[in-house]
Amino acid sequence: MLIAEDLLLLLYDDATGKPIAGSPGLDYALAGAVLIELTMQRKLDITTEGKPGRLEVLDGAPTGDPILDERLAYVVGKPGKKPKDQLGKLSKHLRDQLLARLAERGILQADQGKVLGLFPVTRWPARDARHEQEVRTRLTGVLIQGLAPDERTGALIALLSALNAVPKVVTDAVDKRALKQRAKEIAESDWAAEAVKKAVAEMQAAVTTAIVVSTAAASAGS
Repeated sequence: MLIAEDLLLLLYDDATGKPIAGSPGLDYALAGAVLIELTMQRKLDITTEGKPGRLEVLDGAPTGDPILDERLAYVVGKPGKKPKDQLGKLSKHLRDQLLARLAERGILQADQGKVLGLFPVTRWPARDARHEQEVRTRLTGVLIQGLAPDERTGALIALLSALNAVPKVVTDAVDKRALKQRAKEIAESDWAAEAVKKAVAEMQAAVTTAIVVSTAAASAGS
């Protein structure tokens, strides 16, 4: 399972099959999760010298995962860009690809329907929630019980924090403010290798920027 797949499962309601986070933040977070995964696999890095904060290709060879490889090939073709400037392109069709693959694995179910009896819509309720429950258990252990996170769990918490979605995912916390503060502390702590920490920080900033820009645009339009 990719980090992006875990993130998507957490951000879709198991019963209704609807997302609990809005666009484009959700889609940018998924793209950020893919870039973090490629960093963990030592395919990419974030530069610190020269022009800092740019995507650097360490190894352009395919990973064997078509979703990762499609995005890796894109970055290889456009090196030296800032992550925030690439998330839009990298997120294109990504959610649909992930949802379809999770349905093929029997984890989600694709329910076809119509809104107002006219407009076709697909919902994605859970079909087999065992893996998602394992992920939620790890999140609860770190955020509520105070356990140390591994890299995957730390990355998930950082992305959920950027989306301001932690209380929507970890719903059994009594103090929501303390929960959000704990998530922020995890995102900023030393739970990962330096390259991964840099990638996570860049993705957090990019997702937050995307949400702010889209909110401002929506307000201006109204």
